Amino acid sequence: MPADEAPTVPGADAERLLRSLSKDELVRIVMDDAKNWLAHDGLWFQAVERAHGMDAAIDADREAWERFTVVEARRILERLGLAPGGGIPALLECLRHRLYARLNAQEATEVSERRAVFAMRDCRVQSARRRKGLPDFPCRSVGLVEYAEFARAVDPRIETRCIACPPDPRGAGEPACVWEFTLRDGPSSFAAGAGRAGQASFAAGVEVDPA
Repeated sequence: MPADEAPTVPGADAERLLRSLSKDELVRIVMDDAKNWLAHDGLWFQAVERAHGMDAAIDADREAWERFTVVEARRILERLGLAPGGGIPALLECLRHRLYARLNAQEATEVSERRAVFAMRDCRVQSARRRKGLPDFPCRSVGLVEYAEFARAVDPRIETRCIACPPDPRGAGEPACVWEFTLRDGPSSFAAGAGRAGQASFAAGVEVDPA
């Protein structure tokens, strides 16, 4: 390489392009990227299902989510400048920054320093299936891994319980899935101000099982 030629930095051209765009253009890109990610996830699942059957596809999906959800949580923590161990407030803040949060309607209620109930009010995947007259996709086993491992990556003290998720039956207007997060004993490292902001942004009114 000539002495006056700078080494190529991976992604440098893409970063320069993004920095030249307006806020509205960046928002459209973020939303479109989330849709592309979800489309690939669905197509990947369907390819495995066609080749090996539904049970094998769900097993593969669960294994992939078990790893991806930790990667996503750690990247969000790094992007927000948060250390693991921030408790319920940190978890609720991180949930706002997931790819799914760009596409689904979600909210948390019954929020305290030690517990929160998190509901997916509208799931893009399940809503699309219902529009086609199809039953809900039975994602409970995948969700158990996805949410539990995400929460643990944010704070190992957080325990996750599924309140409702397909194949559990649900009526019209009920959340697609509902999860409970509980903090075991131990100190929290999350800044008090950020914790209040995280809780305020999740003020909600969804009625779920309070147990």
